[in-house]
Amino acid sequence: MIKNTYILIPSRIGSTRLKNKPLIDLNGKSIIQRAISNALSITENAYVATDSDIIKSNVEQITDNVIMTSSSHISGTDRIYEAANKLDLNDETLILNLQGDEPFIPSELVSKVIGDYYDNDCDVITVSTPIKSVNELINPNCVLVETDIKNYAVSFVRSGNIKNPRRHLGIYGYSFKTLSALIKLKPTNNELSLNLEQLRFLENNYSIFVSHFDKEIPNGIDTQDDVDNALMYLKQ
Repeated sequence: MIKNTYILIPSRIGSTRLKNKPLIDLNGKSIIQRAISNALSITENAYVATDSDIIKSNVEQITDNVIMTSSSHISGTDRIYEAANKLDLNDETLILNLQGDEPFIPSELVSKVIGDYYDNDCDVITVSTPIKSVNELINPNCVLVETDIKNYAVSFVRSGNIKNPRRHLGIYGYSFKTLSALIKLKPTNNELSLNLEQLRFLENNYSIFVSHFDKEIPNGIDTQDDVDNALMYLKQ
């Protein structure tokens, strides 16, 4: 299954919370270098998709697996689609969209996502982990997901009162055929107000299976506190 799987990591320079976030140094490697290095340890079919020459130059210090994309994309999914087209992927190829600010995704988790994708009838697959603190329930940088009894997503929120909330991890998997359909959908009002692209999928009746991964993973990098915690994690 891994042979027909590609990991694509969208990355842009214009973060509003952390300046030049992909290039922030984490103990000798930038965030985006750590993300692609991690992905390449899982499969050689791992690429960064970016519109930034600076990010391209940074990634090329460790790999040539960089695909330049348009600067006009409004979402990571659009960027992934352009990269997948340039790679000439077939309709049935499983594409894993990993976030460039999630540098510590374990290979065990990726293997579970691939297995769950093929074991369940779903259009899209994503991941959740347990809530670790009350702060995660009210932190708008922590996206929460509610699922039904079969682990299909019902709702995504940035904070709020939902049933049995779990922390959503920014990983998505879909076939190239499904991705080609998703990028044609117009953003929904809820997606735009919450800045949660996955709501577009749900509100257009695409099923999202949520893999449960219960081992601890450091948070993605959104704030300076996340940077500090990542550095502490690496020291440990």
